[in-house]
Amino acid sequence: MPDFVDEAVLHVKAGDGGHGCASVHREKFKPLGGPDGGNGGRGGDLVLEVDTQTATLLEYQRRPHRTARNGTPGQGGHRAGAKGEDLVLTVPDGTVVSRMNGEVIADLVGHGTRLVLAQGGNGGLGNAALATKKRKAPGFALKGEEGEALDVRLEMKTIADVGLVGFPSAGKSSLIAAMSAARPKIADYPFTTLVPNLGVVEAGNVQYVIADVPGLIPGASDGRGLGLEFLRHIERCSTLLHVLDCATYEQGRDPISDLEALEAELSAYGERAGVDLSDRPRLVALNKVDVPDARELADLVTPMLVERGYRVMEVSAASREGLRELSFALGEQVAAARRAAPPAEPTRIVIRPQAIGDTPFEVVPLGDNAFQVRGDKPARWVRQTDFSNDEAVGYLAERLNRLGIEEELARAGATEGAEVRIGTEEDSVVFDWDPSMDAEVVPSGPRGTDARLG
Repeated sequence: MPDFVDEAVLHVKAGDGGHGCASVHREKFKPLGGPDGGNGGRGGDLVLEVDTQTATLLEYQRRPHRTARNGTPGQGGHRAGAKGEDLVLTVPDGTVVSRMNGEVIADLVGHGTRLVLAQGGNGGLGNAALATKKRKAPGFALKGEEGEALDVRLEMKTIADVGLVGFPSAGKSSLIAAMSAARPKIADYPFTTLVPNLGVVEAGNVQYVIADVPGLIPGASDGRGLGLEFLRHIERCSTLLHVLDCATYEQGRDPISDLEALEAELSAYGERAGVDLSDRPRLVALNKVDVPDARELADLVTPMLVERGYRVMEVSAASREGLRELSFALGEQVAAARRAAPPAEPTRIVIRPQAIGDTPFEVVPLGDNAFQVRGDKPARWVRQTDFSNDEAVGYLAERLNRLGIEEELARAGATEGAEVRIGTEEDSVVFDWDPSMDAEVVPSGPRGTDARLG
């Protein structure tokens, strides 16, 4: 398996909340000292955090399923359960997080940037927290909520100022090795570079990062060669450097046709990815001019390229000719791009409170005296209920009645015995509606029972 992976699918699950505890304080000569069941602990969150020392998503391709720790249950004596430990996953700088349908969740840029990808479930309330004047010693507690679970796609886009673009064996790896301390693999066969390589270049007081993108060939934007897989890594580059091979002996190849083919692939990829690359400054490096025939060809095509509006540099990675001038020219472009970039805006959290009067649920008739109750609040309450405890079920009925579901069912035409589904269509709990049940009166009786349920 390769060491570099820039795309992975991650299946995440936050921790579940711990259940609340139903307990009654007991001591000598005081058998019923009141409820003392503690609340369950909250489940751990699953967090993504940018770490500049992480350079690949390989770990998540090997282990795509990640789960945070659950909260622990509450205990008697008002002892709350412990919170589940958060699971922090480090990702490379420039990682785009999106849902499986393509919706972008976040673009993580900058060391230490964090994203809570899945929130842990709330812990259930213990019976001490549920005690009221009417129900002084509840014989039940609420169950903890499940943590969020989702599948996401991680896509790494290299953070670099300058992207080196060129055909295979054009000398991009040799160029980045000569200009920086990077040591990419260099060989005399096509597609030697299989992963993007980064190097840091200093030109005067300007320091910038260059990226050596694996070689492009015609049709790369449609999946030929390695181009489509790695073209995404030039999206963030502020400057593009076309590295053209002036010493190639392949039939039909010359710097002009190579440049036209590269621009065509960049344009096609930009249309496909929805990224406009046409406004990025371009420089052209005519490489391998240490070869006599290559220098003659470079002298011949330079005026043509200048006429097309390109700034042209004749260089040789082997003899280091022209590399200083090239590094300063790229530094000027990078500095100009940084000055033109808008200042970074502080992160803003937009709070959209629910409008007053908006109902937190809706009742949808299904026909044949059947109804679907949709809404986050009633669905959450159902998940918190222990249906093996009649008192807990009665408490749920009281909560649903206070929310107005009883009145809405009657308004929708429900009659006695109606089938009421609470939750989503895929995951619902079914009840038989009994409008004669008085959900306002808290019954007395042994703990854990409810006379209203027969």
